[in-house]
Amino acid sequence: MASTDTKSDDLAGLEAGLDALDAVQVRRTPVREVLVRKVLPPVVAVVLVVLVWQLLVWAEVTDDYKLPPPSAVWDSMKDMWLQGTLLEVVWTSVSRGLLGFLMAVAIGTPLGLLVARVKVVRAGIGPILSGLQSLPSVAWVAPAIIWLGLNDKTMYAVILLGAVPSVANGLVSGVDQVPPLFLRAGRTLGATGLRGTWHIVLPASLPGYLAGLKQGWAFSWRSLMAAEIIASSPDLGLGLGQLLENGRNNFDMPGIFLAILLILFVGIAIDLLIFSPLERRVLRGRGLLVKS
Repeated sequence: MASTDTKSDDLAGLEAGLDALDAVQVRRTPVREVLVRKVLPPVVAVVLVVLVWQLLVWAEVTDDYKLPPPSAVWDSMKDMWLQGTLLEVVWTSVSRGLLGFLMAVAIGTPLGLLVARVKVVRAGIGPILSGLQSLPSVAWVAPAIIWLGLNDKTMYAVILLGAVPSVANGLVSGVDQVPPLFLRAGRTLGATGLRGTWHIVLPASLPGYLAGLKQGWAFSWRSLMAAEIIASSPDLGLGLGQLLENGRNNFDMPGIFLAILLILFVGIAIDLLIFSPLERRVLRGRGLLVKS
């Protein structure tokens, strides 16, 4: 009798816990709170970095041509804006990076599924993907120029060789973390083959896959910058990497700092505008994020 009462109490407690979970309501965060929590901290951090930078210039820790003041970098950016070249340079690199990343996703996703689900393929290709992921992207620039010439094909080839292994390995890691119970339940319900992959494997492996996508974008961006710095041609246009290399050739430290800041800004912007919302959506869909 006592055992029955204990089971009843446990069941009642479980039901109460489930009811409590159902009662949790997701509320939209006010704009003011978003500004204070998410916008203000990075703005303050940037202001502090610029302030420290200016203090170092005033303290004359090194020569002006080695460490230009923030105002010189601002003037360099303003000159490019007035000439109408600033957005063009940024867009040249961003468009290449995003297109190359999308191609890497289109190739890396089926490749990752194949490696994760077929043991023979994993044994043969898995170590190669891991090795390619650890290989610096700049190593591919020289052979890509010889194979393809100084054109956009070289840029995309370097991006793919740098990003595809990261996307594929991220998906493999996500698939490996799928609980076997999900797969058995899917097979019981008739979700096998491609249907099981689409409805069970991919949704369950989404956190690992998303991490692979973020890393894939980082490799895409880094690979592109390496290719733009080394591969120089009028036919390629002026991108951020070439802007950085031009600053080095001309001993233009404000131009070098501007190129570095723009490269950093694009990387942060893509993460905040694309990957962070996707990550919040995935976490929210799994009940791991209450507030948005």
